[in-house]
Amino acid sequence: MYKAKMGDKTANEIQVSIDLHPQGGSNSNSSNDDGRRKPTGTTVWAASAHIITALMGSGVLSLAWATAQLGWIFGPIVMLLFSLVTCYTFALFAAAVCCPSGDLVTGNTNDTYMDVIRSKLGGITFEICRVVYYMSLFGVASGYTTESSASLNAIQWSRWFDYGGDKNPFHMNQKQWILIFGCIQIFLSQIYGFGKLRRLSIFVTAVTSFTYSMIGVGLSIAEVSETGKFRGSLTGISFGSVTETQKIWKTFQALGVVAFAYSYFTIFIEIHDAIKSSPSEAKTMEKASVISVGITTLLYMLCGCFGYAAFGDSSPENLLSDSGLHQPFWLLQIANVAIVIHLLGAYQVYCQPLFAFIEKQASKRFPNSAFINREVKIPIPGFGPSNQTLFRLVSRTVFVSITTVISMLLPFFNDGVGLLGALGFWPFTVYFPVEMYIVQKKIQKWSANWIGLQILSFACFIISIAAATGSIAGLVLDLKSFKPFKSAT
Repeated sequence: MYKAKMGDKTANEIQVSIDLHPQGGSNSNSSNDDGRRKPTGTTVWAASAHIITALMGSGVLSLAWATAQLGWIFGPIVMLLFSLVTCYTFALFAAAVCCPSGDLVTGNTNDTYMDVIRSKLGGITFEICRVVYYMSLFGVASGYTTESSASLNAIQWSRWFDYGGDKNPFHMNQKQWILIFGCIQIFLSQIYGFGKLRRLSIFVTAVTSFTYSMIGVGLSIAEVSETGKFRGSLTGISFGSVTETQKIWKTFQALGVVAFAYSYFTIFIEIHDAIKSSPSEAKTMEKASVISVGITTLLYMLCGCFGYAAFGDSSPENLLSDSGLHQPFWLLQIANVAIVIHLLGAYQVYCQPLFAFIEKQASKRFPNSAFINREVKIPIPGFGPSNQTLFRLVSRTVFVSITTVISMLLPFFNDGVGLLGALGFWPFTVYFPVEMYIVQKKIQKWSANWIGLQILSFACFIISIAAATGSIAGLVLDLKSFKPFKSAT
């Protein structure tokens, strides 16, 4: 989860990583007539576990770099403020959505975040939301490809160094790993219904995310213990290391990196569906949010602060696959393998909703096209038969190919994480929950509550704009010295 958190952390796309619906159809005793799982009375701790699994993503490894830009004063404060805002807006969202009869406006049950936006707000607001949402999914796919290749390259580097490779130059083959990752994703993308493997997905996501996160924290603590001192400064990277303009841009970009770590709102619907409808439903989700965000923030603080304490101003963009931790080699290899395994599944988790949207729109526009609608069963070893169409085969292959080429042209993970965090935090974590709460509770315009909520939304909007500006500026600076398709030494 790189509420990808890039925290691999939270979205309608995260729904396929959570075992809240059955793999079978309506014949299952545990399913409703529409094939969805009946509510089972999820406890606060069970809901908290789902949210933590969604929040914990590979973006946690960038928090040491973000803390280095903000310093010892503002780094922890920013993470704490983002966690408080997330908890508060989550409570608003829960109050607006949780109800025994499904959707209070249309009478329909909402299964995804997009369904909620359509029914509660609708109109031009929904159309804008849908564009931003699917653009975010596309961006996350490219970012995950980039980070996976960095981890694969780090595994190759550690093996080279462990076997005395320091006597010979090391040639980075990140582009090669991007191609390999892309080829694997082309295969996985053709497995129709890949998103139904929720039981396996939640287990793998939980194990791998906690594995590399705790390894990052543990090795950072070991580094601090070895040197015997906490590096860093109160205000972050000094003007001697960067120019005044760069300091401003990097500070803004750090806000986007932290925002990305807390992006998990669209997972709410999937967790909500597993809870028995009752008057205490919203309270259950509110408590789960406080617990899960609190635990996750603690881990974020440990990873960000100890990573910064270990490396100071030279904190890497990725604690495990950049020029950061080097030993022990075997433990770093385990961590990077965990990252790759996590992102292999997370890529599909994020892309499946986009695949479904593209195919649904194509089928609506051309209902009589055999190229788009005629299915054949193709046996896939280990996964069973896959229902396939020529359009599905071509469109998914083209999509993965495009994200692969973009990753080769723009292999700047932190710039992408900051931009995605900036674009996703305000609309999905603040604006839509606030607006849905206002509509659902019929809060009068210009009342004290309405003004307070609008001030919160506007303040977060300004933060998102600043974070996006800093990320774009960082991308421009990186492009000046970057040569695409050329391996570094």
